[in-house]
Amino acid sequence: MTKKDYIPELSEIRMVQRAPEGPLPFSASDKAYILACLADVQQSFGLDGFPGIQPEQITAKALIRQLIEWWRTLEPETEAQADAYGRMPGAIRLIDTVATWVEEREAARAGRNG
Repeated sequence: MTKKDYIPELSEIRMVQRAPEGPLPFSASDKAYILACLADVQQSFGLDGFPGIQPEQITAKALIRQLIEWWRTLEPETEAQADAYGRMPGAIRLIDTVATWVEEREAARAGRNG
């Protein structure tokens, strides 16, 4: 497995900062997609990004951070790796979209109560 050097971009840093230290309210299908992507990346590349932690217990912040790092550093060498690698941006965007929605909803509630 080949890994590239990685310097985070500002947009990536902001995605990680926006994600909460806890769970996000994903739909069942969105959660299944993200966890399947994680499992496929780990299996195809022989990685364990969260040793000893059940996938459902991984925080949104830790998950998006790890997926971004893998997206930017891994180089697929097999068809299975290329498939798993190709789905990571969708999982990353999905996490960021829900995190942004939660952030905006909380800001709107604070505005009404402020």
